[in-house]
Amino acid sequence: MSRCLCAGFLVLTIAYSGTLQAQEITLELDPANTRIEFTLAATLHTVHGTFTLKKGTIHFNPSNGSASGLVVVDATSGDSGNKGRDHKMHQEILESQRYPDITFTPTKLSGKVELQGDSTVQVDGICRLHGTDHPMTLTMPVQAKGNSLSTRTHIVIPYIAWGLKNPSTFILHVNDKVEVDITAVGRVLEQAGHP
Repeated sequence: MSRCLCAGFLVLTIAYSGTLQAQEITLELDPANTRIEFTLAATLHTVHGTFTLKKGTIHFNPSNGSASGLVVVDATSGDSGNKGRDHKMHQEILESQRYPDITFTPTKLSGKVELQGDSTVQVDGICRLHGTDHPMTLTMPVQAKGNSLSTRTHIVIPYIAWGLKNPSTFILHVNDKVEVDITAVGRVLEQAGHP
């Protein structure tokens, strides 16, 4: 249900300013310290759950705003704490055996991240969910300290409009959008090129 969760990870395509301004920055996301939580409202109750990040590497050039790389969320890891509901989510909605990955490919980053402190950036890219690509633009607050970058962001995914099955029944009505809260952490691996 929580589609395009990986979109939140785009924030980690942020580059450092100053002497690194003309260099490409490579960032690696930390799956162990990244949390993806989803919330889906329904008539009888609200469903809460999580997904896990498989991996993510982002390349970004702060001098021209270009970005590339791949962020991968494990669609099969979706867990709402209810086996029956999760079975339906994986078999009928996400079809996670057929589409085991939710990916995000960043294409552009706008804004500047300072070496220390808080900044805000805008990230454009393509979210691939259930075998279909969806353009996405996110505005994300970023905290930078040394070579560590982190963000907390909130996104809303219109999963039914994106072609996934509506899980609503005659008795139970489920919202047509899922809310996703992401806490992402990454680190700078290398700077390629010369200023």
